[in-house]
Amino acid sequence: MEMKISATKLLWLLMFFSDIVPFSYEKSMRERAIELMQDAPLIDGHNDLALQLRILYQNRLSRVNLRELNKTHTNLAKLQAGYVGAQFWSVYVLCSAQNKDAVRLTLEQIDVVKRMCNSYEELELVTTSQGIADSRRIACLIGIEGGHSIDSSLAALRMYYDLGVRYMTLTHTCNTPWAESSSKGIHNFYPDVVGLTAFGQEVVKEMNRLGMLIDLSHTSYTTAKAALNVSKAPVIFSHSSAFSVCNHSRNVPEDILQELKKNKGIIMVTFNADVLACGRKVVNVSTVADHFDYIKKIAGSESIGIGGDYDGVERFPEGLEDVSKYPSLIEELLRRGWNEAELKGVLRENFLRVFREVENAQRTDVSESEILQEVQNSCRLDLRNYLLQSTKSSGFPSVAQPFSLILITVLCLILYYKS
Repeated sequence: MEMKISATKLLWLLMFFSDIVPFSYEKSMRERAIELMQDAPLIDGHNDLALQLRILYQNRLSRVNLRELNKTHTNLAKLQAGYVGAQFWSVYVLCSAQNKDAVRLTLEQIDVVKRMCNSYEELELVTTSQGIADSRRIACLIGIEGGHSIDSSLAALRMYYDLGVRYMTLTHTCNTPWAESSSKGIHNFYPDVVGLTAFGQEVVKEMNRLGMLIDLSHTSYTTAKAALNVSKAPVIFSHSSAFSVCNHSRNVPEDILQELKKNKGIIMVTFNADVLACGRKVVNVSTVADHFDYIKKIAGSESIGIGGDYDGVERFPEGLEDVSKYPSLIEELLRRGWNEAELKGVLRENFLRVFREVENAQRTDVSESEILQEVQNSCRLDLRNYLLQSTKSSGFPSVAQPFSLILITVLCLILYYKS
């Protein structure tokens, strides 16, 4: 009888511990993830909160409290809960602004990011890799999303750099006159452009010279291949994932990942559910981790970062619904056997290495290349023919102007004497 009771007690104990041990294991993984992120706060490559501030509040920061904003995936409390140490804020403007007022709109978005980062003590605007490393707040950096923002002007590119912009995505969902986008059928700008034109290569070289990061997210395969070939510094994909895991045009094919490894660049894996899922009904933290595992196998963990794309798209994986959820991904990667050194790289050290190498590639010689025939339109004034255009715009040919004045005077005199 005593043996039966002891066996029953032992069975209950085993059942009890079978429930407790997994829970303890999960808890320890969570604790390890948080400790790791406290030691190595995340540098995230892409966030579109500035676009939402324009849409929702017309960039009037006085109308919103960013500490508790609840209409977006991002607010300051959530960034702190997600252990974000530095954030690249996208100053994206719509492709439909190309050849119109894209430059003005981009300047307004740079303005709102700067005002935002100067208005809250939790934030600090920085422009260098050392600035990120030294910051004890959430470091703010600025990235342009789409080459249409420079209006095919290297001078505009240089001025953006002076204003604090530290990366530019060569295209968004539209071709520019000098670079091809990965998106087809969304816009009809410059449909004959393939890869990088000669001027597009000059843009890449000028970004190298400035020390500005070249971002290849949204670019076509041919554009990415050409930029990797031209650039003398590491490049980034600020918010993309692996094409072999999900064959979406926004994702990076295996051979480009191999080229990225040789370039010593980085792909910052995105959380956009549409480019992660490829039709799968369930998209969760595990789905994202599959992209990390694959890229690690092809290009190594040193080629990986994180670019969430929060507030830029609508659908995110279960468990990664907003910027507070980053620890869930680190927890999953720990569970899959990623070590702490690899994850510190993913969180910040890989990006800091790339940024330092881009800064080290800076030079002082300035490119004076121009783009000519490809961008002739009614919104551009051709100053090389300025005198001719001024003459035409006056309404009379310059030779005819004195004659017309004489004729008017004579007519006035005739009418005067007749009266």
